[in-house]
Amino acid sequence: MDAETTGTPARRRFGPLARTLVGLGLLAALVATVGHGPVLAGLRLIDAPALAAALGIGVLTTVCCAWRWSLVASGLGVRLPLGTAVAHCYRAVFLNATLPGGVLGDVHRAVRHGRDSGDLGRGVRAVVWERTVGQVVLIVVALVVLAAFPSPVRPFLPAAAALLVAVGVGAVLLARLTPVRAASRLGRALRAATADVRAGLLARRAWCGVLLASTVAVAGHLATFVVAARTAGSDAPLSLLVPLTLLALLAMGVPANVAGFGPREGVAAWAFAAAGLTAAEGVTTAMVYGALVLVASLPGAAVLLVRRVPVPAGTV
Repeated sequence: MDAETTGTPARRRFGPLARTLVGLGLLAALVATVGHGPVLAGLRLIDAPALAAALGIGVLTTVCCAWRWSLVASGLGVRLPLGTAVAHCYRAVFLNATLPGGVLGDVHRAVRHGRDSGDLGRGVRAVVWERTVGQVVLIVVALVVLAAFPSPVRPFLPAAAALLVAVGVGAVLLARLTPVRAASRLGRALRAATADVRAGLLARRAWCGVLLASTVAVAGHLATFVVAARTAGSDAPLSLLVPLTLLALLAMGVPANVAGFGPREGVAAWAFAAAGLTAAEGVTTAMVYGALVLVASLPGAAVLLVRRVPVPAGTV
């Protein structure tokens, strides 16, 4: 019992450290492979038009993510005005872009909003579902684009699609077959998840806005990556560049990075090289993208300095 109690905090501390070390290891391996030249060269090429484009696109994607979050939170019965959601999202994006792991900003906004609204559980679940639906839409868009255009992973798409369908069908069957009054922890979790999905994502007043906001946000991330590629000097056609961009964006979902850098650059290096370009071009593009995202997140630093974003307490 004592060993278990003392071991749990140690494991919690080791997890983030291990993920950071993995990110550092990936970056070190990339520098050893392509050298530091492509990284520095790409950063030197960033100009005012690229920064302005990143800031403008960042406003659009942040507002869309905030709108999606507000819709989901409202469906779960937690009040979240759009202006407050935008401020919280900007702060979260800035923290994600500057801290290891790439998710600490979302953790912060989930806990902060949950406490401020007086319902920590629903506040946290609103962020979890908001982030989940964003990733699901990204995966669906990626599958469609990667199937429509040439990419290094095209031969594996049928298996990936079949796996996703199987997981989805399995989740639905599990939710339906679990007794409504099941007293187990799994039963309670499934009932809560099903209720959340119905109220926060599939409700008549929510699903259309959630889908639209998620799609526009994905398009914004793609546009920023294309700006980064052009800034880095890539002249690859969009039909080749967009699929590679989606692979790099999917890699950003891996929480083993250093301020967002690591898996994204590794996947970009592999994907660009496999598509007939160069690994250096992929690394440079991904590094420029990371720098542009950091600049686009700077309004979040101002929100962080203010330190207090008021959230009206109460539920809908």
